[in-house]
Amino acid sequence: MKKAFTMIELVFVIVIIGILVSVAIPRLAVTRDDAVLVKGKSQVAAIRSGIAMQKSQNLLQGDTAGGHYYPSKLDNDTNNTLFWFSDGNTSNILETPIYAKNADGHWTETNNTRYIFHLNSGDIPFDYQPATGSFDCHLLTTSQTCKDLTE
Repeated sequence: MKKAFTMIELVFVIVIIGILVSVAIPRLAVTRDDAVLVKGKSQVAAIRSGIAMQKSQNLLQGDTAGGHYYPSKLDNDTNNTLFWFSDGNTSNILETPIYAKNADGHWTETNNTRYIFHLNSGDIPFDYQPATGSFDCHLLTTSQTCKDLTE
């Protein structure tokens, strides 16, 4: 006599696997969204830190271009590199550039002072103020996601 699984045993196994998958997939989706948010939060912190470092460097060198110690802009928009200058790494905001891409978890630039962080839940606009060195969500943005990215 051959030993094999009966049809009812196979159905039970398939049902159990289906239940496990239905519980696991929504948790994985939330984990990915959280990871993208944490990535954005760390990039915002790095950008702010880079702005502060440029201010310190300008103070030490006595560079008061335009009467301010903060950088006048955050990048020179070459090759879609954000927060990066192609001047021999002397005034880069970040050690390595962020490449612009209109996709979830990425940045794009709309002008020299406006940047957009893209999320599936909605785009978050950031403004850079050269006079004060602030890099924050646009004034009209009051979403919880904005708060999560900047706190």
